[in-house]
Amino acid sequence: MIDKIINELHLYEKKFLDGIEKKDDSSPEEIAETEDMPVKAVTSAAGMLESKGIITVAKKSIDTIGLSEEGEDYAVNGLPEHRILRALQEFSKEGKDEATMDEVIQKAGVSQAQMKFSIGTLMRNKWARMNNGKLIITDEGKNVNIDELDQVKFLKFLHDKKEVLSENIPKSFDNAKKQFQRRKELFNIKTEQEFKFKLADTGKKILEKGFTFQNEATQLTHQQLKTGEWKNLHYRGYDINTSTPNNYPGKIHPLQQTIEEIRDIFIDMGFDEAKGNILESAFWNFDMLFQPQDHAAREMQDTFYVSNPKTATLPSQELVDKTRAEHEHGGNTGSDGWKYKWNEDVARQMVLRTHTTGLSVRYLSENQPPLKMFSVGRVFRRETINYKHLPEFHQVEGIVAGDDMSFKNLLGILKEFYRKLGFKVRFRPAYFPYTYLSIESEIYVPEKKSWMELGGSGMFRPEVLEPLGIKTQVAAFGLGIERLAMMRYGIEDIRMLYQSDIGWLRKLPVTKNIKSF
Repeated sequence: MIDKIINELHLYEKKFLDGIEKKDDSSPEEIAETEDMPVKAVTSAAGMLESKGIITVAKKSIDTIGLSEEGEDYAVNGLPEHRILRALQEFSKEGKDEATMDEVIQKAGVSQAQMKFSIGTLMRNKWARMNNGKLIITDEGKNVNIDELDQVKFLKFLHDKKEVLSENIPKSFDNAKKQFQRRKELFNIKTEQEFKFKLADTGKKILEKGFTFQNEATQLTHQQLKTGEWKNLHYRGYDINTSTPNNYPGKIHPLQQTIEEIRDIFIDMGFDEAKGNILESAFWNFDMLFQPQDHAAREMQDTFYVSNPKTATLPSQELVDKTRAEHEHGGNTGSDGWKYKWNEDVARQMVLRTHTTGLSVRYLSENQPPLKMFSVGRVFRRETINYKHLPEFHQVEGIVAGDDMSFKNLLGILKEFYRKLGFKVRFRPAYFPYTYLSIESEIYVPEKKSWMELGGSGMFRPEVLEPLGIKTQVAAFGLGIERLAMMRYGIEDIRMLYQSDIGWLRKLPVTKNIKSF
């Protein structure tokens, strides 16, 4: 076994072991000098030997501390708060216990910025207090011996020493070091790594066995192969059982990967993709979807309203009037509407879209059936951030319109969509202001042996379609993509999708098909 290990040693590994044998407490620099090796080669060889259990490596960080240019200034002339306190003490000796800011700044020789920074320190230490814009020295402030303060002594210590090892700073300065934690700009800190190498039992056995130094062939030339010289060369052995390093190739973010998979499925099913703006008028986001203007979803606590631009330009007056009629008395649909006075100003309000369904009705206003359309985009709602809610998330929305479109066709489309995603789906009745019949889709989660609601769908109500002049049936559906991604990747907390946890992202597979249900 030892012979096999020796045969697999690199020349630099052998030199490193030879250096330790000569002096077992050698530093990397000393080994590099005695063995005629680059320092980087020494540390590389140490890493390889440690991984093989031939040596152990103890690392220790050593900090050397000195003063920066600003720190030197404060060590000589005093910290701003101490210079201000000294000025107040001098005023007090002159019989003046209070002074204006300008008077203190001039006497202490500090800047306006240093003055603002120092006031808090003075008051926390109860050296001074403020009253009507003036600084008033306290009894504690009068009795302070500035030269005996820990911070002053610490700065003087570093000024005298120039540079000092962190471990050599007296314990008496621990309090001063703690006080300076937020003022690191006053110090220059250099960190070096100290390595201690120790032979493991395997390393000792290798040195007892001994080895020879010889050049190893790493690349064969045409001439060596032609003349047969290759037969006389020495080749280092390789351990074919050595594990390879982990490889983390670039990959698409799991959320984006889910979006792309959904996009591919809809395109394969013959849908066209539509895009729209995240800033939308209340008219398209709510009113065109037959959502009453006093609906709870329109409240400030549920929707983000924007102040710039504050209002939107509404579409044609004809479409506005038809929408008004649907809300007030149901238009020509036979519905009673919502029986309230519809307000055009409310419809002009600008919001961050709360769903992508507004994009669907916009598409219907510009395109005549038959049609199949889907969209993927960000939507915004005033949600409290927790493990299952975010104020910003992604939604996929779709509509299918045609003379032969029916509720049964909608269920078939949804079933095929979820099948392509790898889910078992079922449907249950639901309510939405703009669809009837309405359902929610639930997918089965084997790990939890339960069903999870994933999206809503239904047939657009006549009150939605009549203003647009649509005579055919229109099926609409939508689902939240983050929730779907959580299912695909086994995530319990939705925030994981946005935290960019590099460890978690590296472990994710590159392929799209993460789970099959």
